[in-house]
Amino acid sequence: MDRLYLVMPAYNEAENIEEVVKQWHPIAEKLSDAEAKLLIVNDGSKDNTWEMLCSLKGEYPLLEVVNKPNSGHGATVLYAYRYAIGKGADYVFQTDSDGQTLPDEFWQFWEHRTEASFVIGTRCGRQDGASRVFVTKTLRLVVWLMFGVWVKDANTPFRLMNAERLAAVMKYIPEDFFLANVAVSAIAVKKKESVAWYPITFRPRQGGVNSINMKRIFKIGWKALGDFRMINRNLKHDKIYQ
Repeated sequence: MDRLYLVMPAYNEAENIEEVVKQWHPIAEKLSDAEAKLLIVNDGSKDNTWEMLCSLKGEYPLLEVVNKPNSGHGATVLYAYRYAIGKGADYVFQTDSDGQTLPDEFWQFWEHRTEASFVIGTRCGRQDGASRVFVTKTLRLVVWLMFGVWVKDANTPFRLMNAERLAAVMKYIPEDFFLANVAVSAIAVKKKESVAWYPITFRPRQGGVNSINMKRIFKIGWKALGDFRMINRNLKHDKIYQ
């Protein structure tokens, strides 16, 4: 029987976290052909996200929660991936804890899990604002310039991955890399891993305030250029971090 970890990073998601757990926990419960856990990693939230997660554990038996110092979204995603792989996951599914994705759309990905090592969503008819769409298009161009590959939607927070192949890709990514999923997507395509893309719905944030504004996005993007160059050099010379 396959072992699946559904993983989410969480930072200051007190307004969303209970509803997100309520929506996603049934996915883990309904997986008759897999042993599943819902893992939420609290990234040093300043609100009461952690306390709420702890209180929800009694009601949701497949919920697993981890608390860690704040290190940013990408580093927390990588932490969650490593945690799941360390727990013996065969598959890792990642989404975010802000309520923008729909749990029902998970099943299409699960049904196609043996067809590709990386089954990644493409956000269609997005409802999260023009600035976010601009960032996605810019990232697509940056990935093409840095890695020489065209990636449909590099940063989608809705992806099902074969844990063994994910671990192989992560060896090229620094531990604290902020744009973790961009790097995972780009490396997977560059290394000719099997990748499949399926459209998903992407709603507005369901509550709270996004911690990333445009000023910070440009700052992160500028730093990412140098980091992507380093990763690309590592790929060419097959240099790994682990």
